[in-house]
Amino acid sequence: MTATTGLSHKAKTPAGHRPRAELGEDNAGSIGGLREAAESCRRCPLWRDATQTVFGEGPQSAEVIFVGEQPGDQEDLAGKPFVGPAGKIFDVILNDAGVDRQKTYVTNAVKHFKFEPRGKRRIHSKPNAGEVQACRWWLDREIGLIKPDVVVALGATAAQSLLGKAVPVTKMRGQVIERDDGLRVFITIHPSFILRIREAADKDAERGRFLQDMKAVKSLMAA
Repeated sequence: MTATTGLSHKAKTPAGHRPRAELGEDNAGSIGGLREAAESCRRCPLWRDATQTVFGEGPQSAEVIFVGEQPGDQEDLAGKPFVGPAGKIFDVILNDAGVDRQKTYVTNAVKHFKFEPRGKRRIHSKPNAGEVQACRWWLDREIGLIKPDVVVALGATAAQSLLGKAVPVTKMRGQVIERDDGLRVFITIHPSFILRIREAADKDAERGRFLQDMKAVKSLMAA
């Protein structure tokens, strides 16, 4: 099913911030250059408490970009996206769907880990709309450099970043939204949702649904 939206992926510079060209960010003509520029990102306050910027990972020739919400605790420490528990589920299901992760580009809507300290633990805290909008500058440029066949929104925050508005993921799951710029956005859950399901039968059913979603994504690649 395909729907359309009048939203463009061109982001505006948030009020109160210097034009990013002054910092050399607009000179990045490759994913590697963009990643290097993002290491010193100060577009929102999240950099202050995070260990490091966790930028996207994958080849610039990737046919598909997967966009999650933000790095988690393990991603923040490793400096790589989707390497924690949700990333492990993601890898297994991608493989089962016949999608080689090494040929995809995986990133997040927000590039720094937002958390609340609880004793020695760091508990995930959802990014707010301002943080998502500030970081959309980077996501737009990742998409612009890679020019994928399809972008997969893994969860509500990713969908909001890509489409510029709140999206009911459970209702629109499996749909392809085509933006005015021609970019196709496939809507599905974040794999962390599977981790939160307690009942074994329900967890298995959700894994099966996510597998079907990834098979649908595979059919959209180079289509």
